[in-house]
This record gives sequence, C-alpha cells and structure tokens, in this order.
Amino acid sequence: MSSGKARISIRVEGIVQGVGFRPHVHSLARRLRLAGWVGNDGRGVFIEAEGEPEDIARFQTDLREQAPPLAAIHRVTTTEIPARGDLGFSIADSLQGSGPATLVSPDAATCRDCLTELFDPADRRFLHPFINCTNCGPRFTVIKDVPYDRPATTMSGFAMCGDCEREYLDPEDRRFHAQPICCPACGPTLRLVGPRGRPRPGDPIEGAAELLRSGRVLAVKGLGGYHLAVGAADEEAVRTLRSRKYREDKPFAVLVPDLDAARGLCELNPDAERLLTGPQSPIVLLPRRPGAAVAEGVAPGQGRLGLMLPYTPVHHLLARAFAGPYVLTSGNLSDEPIAHRDGDALERLGGLADGFLVHDRPIHVRGDDSVLLPGRGQAIPLRRSRGYAPQPLMLSEPAPRHVLACGAELKHTFCLARDRHAFVSHHIGDLENYETMRSFVEGVEHYRRLFDITPELLAHDLHPEYLSTKYALDTEGAELVAVQHHHAHIASCLADNQERGPVIGVAFDGLGYGDDDTLWGGELLVADLVDFTRAGRLSPVPLPGGAAAIRQPWRMAAAHLDSAYGGAPPDDLPVRSRNRLRWADVTALAGSGTNAPLASSAGRLFDAVASILGLGDTVAYEGQAAIALEQLADPAEHGAYPAGLLDGDLVTVDCGDLVRAVVSDLRAGVAPAIISARFHHGLAAVTAAGCVRLRAATGLRTVALSGGVFQNQLFLGALAGRLEAGGFRVLTHHRIPPNDGGISLGQAAVAAARDAAGRC
Repeated sequence: MSSGKARISIRVEGIVQGVGFRPHVHSLARRLRLAGWVGNDGRGVFIEAEGEPEDIARFQTDLREQAPPLAAIHRVTTTEIPARGDLGFSIADSLQGSGPATLVSPDAATCRDCLTELFDPADRRFLHPFINCTNCGPRFTVIKDVPYDRPATTMSGFAMCGDCEREYLDPEDRRFHAQPICCPACGPTLRLVGPRGRPRPGDPIEGAAELLRSGRVLAVKGLGGYHLAVGAADEEAVRTLRSRKYREDKPFAVLVPDLDAARGLCELNPDAERLLTGPQSPIVLLPRRPGAAVAEGVAPGQGRLGLMLPYTPVHHLLARAFAGPYVLTSGNLSDEPIAHRDGDALERLGGLADGFLVHDRPIHVRGDDSVLLPGRGQAIPLRRSRGYAPQPLMLSEPAPRHVLACGAELKHTFCLARDRHAFVSHHIGDLENYETMRSFVEGVEHYRRLFDITPELLAHDLHPEYLSTKYALDTEGAELVAVQHHHAHIASCLADNQERGPVIGVAFDGLGYGDDDTLWGGELLVADLVDFTRAGRLSPVPLPGGAAAIRQPWRMAAAHLDSAYGGAPPDDLPVRSRNRLRWADVTALAGSGTNAPLASSAGRLFDAVASILGLGDTVAYEGQAAIALEQLADPAEHGAYPAGLLDGDLVTVDCGDLVRAVVSDLRAGVAPAIISARFHHGLAAVTAAGCVRLRAATGLRTVALSGGVFQNQLFLGALAGRLEAGGFRVLTHHRIPPNDGGISLGQAAVAAARDAAGRC
C-alpha cells in the first residue's frame, strides 16, 4: 500500500454513456496523476481513483463541473476504499448487467468543433453532411435497441473505414466510441431527388438552395423526420406552402444561419441567445423587429417569430448555400405526424414538395422540433421533443411499480416511470387519427424496450372518448389508475419542481373532463400528488354547439354575453352584428341545455373576449384567439377590471363582471389594446383573491400554476407577480410544458404516489 495516498470508488448514474464521459474521466485522472480505472456497466459509470488526497478532492469536483456537454449526472456515490499502489489510469472493458445498458442521450446540435471541421478545406470531413462526435449528432432518433452500440443503431449498415475506426478506439480522440462516427469514405450519402424519387444531377446542397431561391418547396430530411422549407422572405413561396400543407394561419418556424441573422429579425437577450445556441437547438419564440425581412405569411398577425439555428450539418450547409433565412416546418399535412421514413415521406409529401434533400441513414424514431418561450427568468417549454426527449425527469420519490401514463389527447405525450425516473416521450401530436395513434403505440413499445419497463399501472384521463383512455382500458395485464385532467396538470407542475404538495393549484386551460361528469377548465384545487379537492372555479357558461364553440369563438362571446347580461346584452356590439344571422339560434341553443354543456373554461373566456374585441370569430388552430388577445394588450397598461368572488360551496370567479367591464369600455371607445390589458390584469387579480381566500381556509402558502393558459406570458406574469407580492411561493413549469404535453408526467406522478400510499 502506498503511504499517504487516498483511493475512492465512485458510481456515476444518469446519461453518462455515449457522451464522452469515460474519456473525460480518463483525461481528468491523467492530468491529476491519479491511478485506477473507469468503465461502463448496466447502472452507468464505475470509477476507482487513487492519488494524493488533494488531487482526489479536485478530481471529484471537476468530475461534475467539467462533465461533457451531453452528460446529465443524476447521482454520484463515493466510497473510500484502501489504497492499492496502482500505477496508471485505464479504461476498463464494459460490464454487462441486468436491465438497460444506459440512459439514452437526446439528439444534439452540431458542436463548435465539428462545425469548424465542416468548413475547413484541410479537414478530411470538409463539407461532410454527417459529421459528428461524442459531443453532438444523432442519438435517440437512430437507436433501435440497447445497449447503445453501433449495431443497435441505424448506422449499423455503414462499416467504419480504417481512419474512423482509429478515432473510435482512441480514448484521447473526440470521437472515442461515438457510435454514429463516419466520414465521406464510409458514411451515408446525401442526394437531391424529385417528387417521385428520381435523382437530380449536380451538387445536392447547391441544387436544394437553387430550389429555395426559385420559390420552390423543398423537403429536407433532418434528425427526427422530414421538414418542408421555402425562402422565408418569399411571400409567394410561403403562400404556396400554406396552400399545399392546408395550414391556413398557424405560424411557421424560421431557420436563420447564425445569431447575427437572428438579431436582424428579432430582439435577442442573453437568455434567448443561450437557448438558440445550446445543444438542444429548439425553436425559440422571440419578439419580431419592425420591418423584419420575413414574409408576412410566415406568422400572420404575430408579434413574435419562432427562430432556430441550424442543428445538423445538412442544415448548416443549406443555410450557407442559400445565404438567408428559410422556413422549416414539419413535413406533414395538418394534423398528421411528421414523416420520417423515406418511402412514406415520398408518398405523403410528393404533392407538397418540388424536391427532396434526402440521405440513406434511416430515422428510427420521429422527433419534432422543441419549442420554448423565454419568460420569468427561465424558458417555458411549449413543446418538448427533439433535444430533450428521452432525458428523464426525477420524481420526488421512487415509483414502487412500473407505470405507463397514457396522456391526454391534444399535444399528446406519454410517460413511463421506473424507480425515480420519469421518461416523458417526444411530442406525438394530436391523438385524433389512426396515424397519430399508431405513432403513440409504436412509441410506447420502443420506450418500454429501451428502458426495460413493464408497466404494472396504467394511468389515464377520465375522458371516455380520448383515444389514450381507450388504449388504457383495452390494455390487459396492468392495473388502471384514473387521473382527473386538472389534477394531472397540477401534479405535472409539482413533478416539474420535484415537489409533493399540498398546494393551491390554479389549473386554467381549454377543457378537461371533471370528476362530476361536467367540463372543467378554470379550476382552483387543493392538491398533492395523491389526491385533490376542487375548491374553486370560474363561473360556468354553456358551450353552444359543443366542439363548434371551440372553432368559432363568437359562439363563446354569445354565451358569455348572454350570461353576463341575463339574456339581454347590448344590441350595438359589433360581434352581434357580424353574426346576426345566427345569433338568436346560438343563444337559444346555449339556453336549451342540448348540445351546450356547461364549462368553467378559462380558455373559452379568453376566446370570448377576443371575439368581442373583433380579433376573430373563427380560429384555424387551437389558442389562436387567445394568442391574438395577449399580443394586442398594451404593455404599459396595468389597470385591472374589478371582478367578484361568488358565495357558495366553491370559490367562484364571476366572469360576468369581467365581460361587462370589457363591454363597457368598448362601448365607451376605449382602445382594444387597453381593454385587453385590463382584462388580463383583472382576471389575474380575482384569481389571486381566490387563492388568498383558500389560504385563509387551508393555511397553504404555495400556489402551482398549470394548464395551457399559462403559455400566456402576460397573464402568467400578472398572476405570479400578484401572488408573490401577497406572500405566496409560486411554482411554474420550466422543464415540461404547462399545456397538455405535460399531462402524462402528472398522471405518472399521481399513479406512483397513490401506489406508494397504498391507494391503488
């Protein structure tokens, strides 16, 4: 034994395989002159290190602080062991154990080192469209099975050349054990083909850029599927894309070559720049500069643009060749999943695209782009997919049994939970057709296999017509756990913040099935992960025509006006005159109780006010009217309409007060931008008052905010600010969307907590 030396055994768990963690440990140990070894096994990375005590202490610090960019360390366990007097530090052979070989890393944007090589004429990977290393490139979308080795990926058909193999086997090389490693001599091939798959001559990147310059629609195969691209400044090309895709108004994302180009289109702060340039490379919603050189049809009527930077070598090469921003939107028809298999893409997109920029590396799992909205000091995820999934979230306590949470219907995700890991899926889409349902079922099977999960509990929504609910009810061999929609929202916020509750939960969204068989959507709950009590709500009004009231906000305006004025709203309102031919029929339907269910929906209240202010009587996509209302609001106006809390068993916000205040100002000639701001602040004020009343009854001083309405930055900031000023601690979302994309995590957290409490 070497006198004075210390030796430790370290276990590192998390996403620490396939991300360059062993070379990181090896390099760090050699720099500090430590002896020992590092290796992989079924639980993560194991290390033994021996050296001077101060060097061992530094090693433990740098192990975390200097970890590779794609690593996600969940737990480090250290044990002191006797020194052995070893010499040298080595990388040990991997050990196979029971269970999954690794947590799988998300796909990552091209790193700075690879980008430098990509455009270096002296580098052997100069202009290679598939350059990658252990710090970047495809991961989740190419993995077919575990352990994560090349034969279990879609790179299995590409044998490494001698040069790549030497890099792959060298612990000092940036590409040590980078499973997708390749070069022009041994990697995939990029091609430009026509709509029927016929190859086009010439350089594929230059040919693709020429299609964009000539106003054509280009399909581009990315990491997780196909996208459709047109020049972002070309109004006619954007109009053509909207027509072919059947996407009337919903904004398109724009890919810009670099940060300088992004600054020319939008206002950027350091947080936005950090999001744009991070390895996840999401779409980031940013304030649009006046006169930004982007076609109006890219984001009609919007004050924000969704910007992204190139995140694959193909996108970088195309951006450089085109020399300008281009639209990049999911390769599908509206309401379909993104196309990711080559044959299917040619068949489904052949009538949409004039050319296809394709390659022969298969995509195993589709993955849409993630979407983030900066706000309140941290970004709010609106869609969590490429770059984030399947990285797990940590539950506040272990799940006693394996859980599958089937999610909701819109913005669908599912979640599998094992021990403390909750694996929320990539974005599936709106679960309303066969193709999306098949994507859900295939995704569940893939996640089960990757993470060695056999569900014993199936959590599902209460709504009997959701396809996700029907899937759960039709699945045999697991115990069912029904979770109310808004309880799942609050539970998702608790899980997002690793809290257990109890809290006052404000769940504001469009609609969800209540445990009393009515429609909820503006709820004040007293909740923890196990259970909840409905303690308050927005005053309910009918949805005249059911789903038609969601597509036609003027119907909600009619219902709210009828309710607010006792059946006799003012005759001179523009919304009435615009819809005079159907107004009486719709208000009669609302009063009949037939095909007009009562709903306490915050989302529909926003729709109603938007319609009253003339922002649209119909919508082409979910949330369109509410988004317009938020963007209309004057940021300098902080006045708030007064609204009361009605007496009764539930703390009930009187929506009629807000509607009458809106109408009064509108008839008095107050600017709609002022009215919108006062409405937002008024709803925030009365909601905060409801929370104060519940605090007095329960003693709870923490409020969790969840539901799709909290994608509205103005309302979120107004409510959170009032609550914090009133002495509350406020929990919001920062890792999982507040919309229905977060429902599956909430369901999983509830099922696990009930199981731990013996309530299943």
